[in-house]
Amino acid sequence: MSAPVLSIIILAAMFLLATVLPLNMGALAFVGAFLLGTVVLGMTTNDILANFPGGLFLTIVGVTYLFAIAQNNGTIDLLVRGAVRMVGSRVALIPWVMFAVTAVITAVGALSPAAVAIIAPIALSFAGKYKINPLLMGMMVIHGAQAGGFSPIAVYGVTVNGILAKTDLDFSPTALFLSSLVFNLIIALVLFVVLGGRKLLSSRVSHFVEQAAEARMAVSVGAKAASDVPFKGFGSGMYGPRDPAGDGVAATRERSERIPQMVTIAGLIALAVIALGFKVDVGFVSITIAIVLALVSPAAQKGAINKISWSTVLLICGMLTFVGVLEEAGTIEFVSNGVAGLGMPLLAALLICYIGAVVSAFASSTAILAALIPLAVPFLSTGEIGAVGVICALAVASTIVDVSPFSTNGALVLANAPESVDKDRFYKQILGYSGVVIVAGPVLAWLALVVAGWL
Repeated sequence: MSAPVLSIIILAAMFLLATVLPLNMGALAFVGAFLLGTVVLGMTTNDILANFPGGLFLTIVGVTYLFAIAQNNGTIDLLVRGAVRMVGSRVALIPWVMFAVTAVITAVGALSPAAVAIIAPIALSFAGKYKINPLLMGMMVIHGAQAGGFSPIAVYGVTVNGILAKTDLDFSPTALFLSSLVFNLIIALVLFVVLGGRKLLSSRVSHFVEQAAEARMAVSVGAKAASDVPFKGFGSGMYGPRDPAGDGVAATRERSERIPQMVTIAGLIALAVIALGFKVDVGFVSITIAIVLALVSPAAQKGAINKISWSTVLLICGMLTFVGVLEEAGTIEFVSNGVAGLGMPLLAALLICYIGAVVSAFASSTAILAALIPLAVPFLSTGEIGAVGVICALAVASTIVDVSPFSTNGALVLANAPESVDKDRFYKQILGYSGVVIVAGPVLAWLALVVAGWL
């Protein structure tokens, strides 16, 4: 058996094991890289470790460390409260505020599941209180998370841009970000119309929304970092009770607590300006700002290191190390030649999008992006099809399916369903919707971003 074929079998086995067993695929990838490299290819361990993505490691650690401090010092809750206050008495705006806030949180560096875990309990409690379709509210939160997920300083964006930076492809990080943002925004508009959003336009409420935001601040992780927050349902234990209005009006903030929050907001703005405007490495900038914030408020950084998404770091670094070994094995060229051999570039692009969508619905979206993009690069380098459009379509197709109840995001929405909602029925609704997305999402992304030919 040739090395390329054997490596593909190992890759498929890794995805299968990581899907059916509670194993981190990054750890499996390191083992796969070691065995394939040493036993089959005769590589030394130094040769294998030369493929370790040190820059991407620093970027993900820095960005998620910064977000953890922002969450601990109450800045994220401050942003949530400010956004929810904008709703006033207009119920129809609540789903859109949840979409926007989740998008902002992921755009500044939070992992998609972390953003959903923060916002879903609030959003679904509002859904129960004001008779908003819980499927509408839950999916608005998830699509909001994906809308901001490919910003140049977000984890998804950093991963894709980091992979492509090592290639000769002309690529636009801005196009990637806007493609995901616009695509998810259009889906949100359709959901709003189909799932009863128009009926909400005439609905008005009292001051509950503001009170709910204040109550969330009172019980938030940032407000009471040293206090225990009562657990009231799966998925909400870390982020406050299921009914954010349950504790009444929040306590008045001390001025000393506001200063770190204002510094954090300034730091996030500085990250965007320095990293994007002056093209300075995102990893070094983000971890520098995080250390500055830790010095400003040492208490807020307590436990922040533990909140770095080490499982994601392991996943991405392991997968990219394995991909480096795949390149040594000739797998990248082997797959690219197979795709090119189809003789139909558009069909090949559609096939890639469907592979990304189907696998991501059950496994890690980050892992499938880290695996498929390098495999597609040689095929895209031929110039027979627009590389930017295919990468954007693959990114969108592989992440919009995170609405699946088998994914972390979908599971978080299901777990935080209002008490009045039948969980079995809600599960079937999410499952049905995710089926529609898996079937229709890739082809729509392909049509809009590849066939249209404007990217």
